[in-house]
Amino acid sequence: MAKKKRVVISDPRAIRALAHPARQRVIDELFNGRVMTATECAELAGLTPSAMSYHLRALERWGIVERAEESADGRERPWRAAAGSLSIESQSTEAGRVASQTIVRSAVDRLIEQFEEMAGDDPWDDVSSLRRSRLWLTHEEARRFGQELSDLVDRYKKGRTATTHPAGARQLSTLLAVVPMGKPPQDT
Repeated sequence: MAKKKRVVISDPRAIRALAHPARQRVIDELFNGRVMTATECAELAGLTPSAMSYHLRALERWGIVERAEESADGRERPWRAAAGSLSIESQSTEAGRVASQTIVRSAVDRLIEQFEEMAGDDPWDDVSSLRRSRLWLTHEEARRFGQELSDLVDRYKKGRTATTHPAGARQLSTLLAVVPMGKPPQDT
């Protein structure tokens, strides 16, 4: 069965299901191509296998993860991402905004941890970057800008995973954010 290209989450309840730090850690790995058992996910997230099984089933209910093919002996029941990527699109309600902000806060915290984990003598340190800009764009330009950023990341992903990347490749973490500031302009 071919996986979908993208899972789009817009229901605030589904976004809240993503908000747990252990779930986010596992989702990161699964959406980067790993196929893992509940026990492996539990070790990664620092939980018991039974607690992780609960979290995986909750994510499965929202179509975020799915069962992968069982091992030959049927004893291992691994999990995988339900698609190649995951998008959160729920800003239209207060509950959606709060849930999305929780996810963003967790993603930013994890990004800070990743910057802190960089060793001072890492030869790849020159590719680490963080850029913050302010742009004045129309609503349509802002939509197009966000889509182009997303398309650029997808172009560089090239379907590579933890098991299918070329020699010499290293995993990079990216976080793209487009946030309108201030109040919307008044139409005149």
